[in-house]
This record gives sequence, C-alpha cells and structure tokens, in this order.
Amino acid sequence: MWRGVVVSLHTAPEHGAPTEERERVRAVAGRGLEGDRYFRDSAAGPGTGRAVGRSTGICEVSLIDIAALLAAERDHGVPLSPAECRRNIVCAGVPLAELAGQDFTIGAVRLRGTGLSEPCARLEHLTRPGVLRALLHHGGLRARILTGGVMRAGDTVRPGAPAEPVPRAPSAPLR
Repeated sequence: MWRGVVVSLHTAPEHGAPTEERERVRAVAGRGLEGDRYFRDSAAGPGTGRAVGRSTGICEVSLIDIAALLAAERDHGVPLSPAECRRNIVCAGVPLAELAGQDFTIGAVRLRGTGLSEPCARLEHLTRPGVLRALLHHGGLRARILTGGVMRAGDTVRPGAPAEPVPRAPSAPLR
C-alpha cells in the first residue's frame, strides 16, 4: 500500500500563460480546477476545454511525479520546474502509471485516472528543447474529478475512495 503527497498545485489563467503555484485550489466535479485555463464553464456546454476531453481522453486535472522532473534534469540535462511542466498537481511517492482506470483521493477530493499523459510539442515550445524526449513515458496522468472539494499543497494522495467516517454507536443513557 502506498501513500503519496501533493508537492505543489498549479493553474494557468489562460492558454499559453505561465502556470501559477497555488497553496490551494477548488476541484469541481465534471468541470476541472477553478482558475485554470481548462476549467469548463457549465454554461459553455460540451466541446469546450480539456475538461470534456480530447482525442487523448477526458482530462479535468493533470498530475506528474516530482521524480520525473528530477530525472529529466539528471538523465537528459533538461531542467524543468514544477510550474514549467504545466501539470496541475506535482506529487511525490505516487505510482501514477498504476492509477490509469483507478480511483484515488487527494485530501477529500476523489478522482479517477483516465490515462497516462505524454508530453506534447506545445510543452516543448513553451519551455525548452529536449522536454519531449526527457518526459517521454513519464509525462504524468490525466484524471477526472468525481467528488469535488478543496485540494491543498501537502495533502495526502491515496489509492481508492476516501475513508468513510466510522459511525458511532449511540451512547447508553446514564443511570
């Protein structure tokens, strides 16, 4: 059984804009992260933004492990900060490849991995040459938000659904 942690959270206010590190962000089921370029305005309807899918699959939020960023610099000489990788959630200790098709939680937010995320030419264009090669097969995970809430840097990432509170037995009357 593994247990990981959120290292940092990132959103970008519009396409192509630099991502901004955030201490916390509200995750909205079926729409994405408030304040992010791909957040789907419910009034906009289908066909808008990453939240309703691309040819690569539905993606309301994206994750990457900090180990992939460290390996990009160590193994390929390509430094890439957590903000530059353009993923929403940078985590540590999370086996992202195992979460494709699986439910997991970040704090009280429940998500489902929809597929692995490969780096794209746009990422290399926005950062530096070599990023595609350095992150190939280590680009992270795309996910849907099943149950919304607030996510924070430092939150625990766990497999499966959040633990249900244990119901308390009614107290016996005092005599």
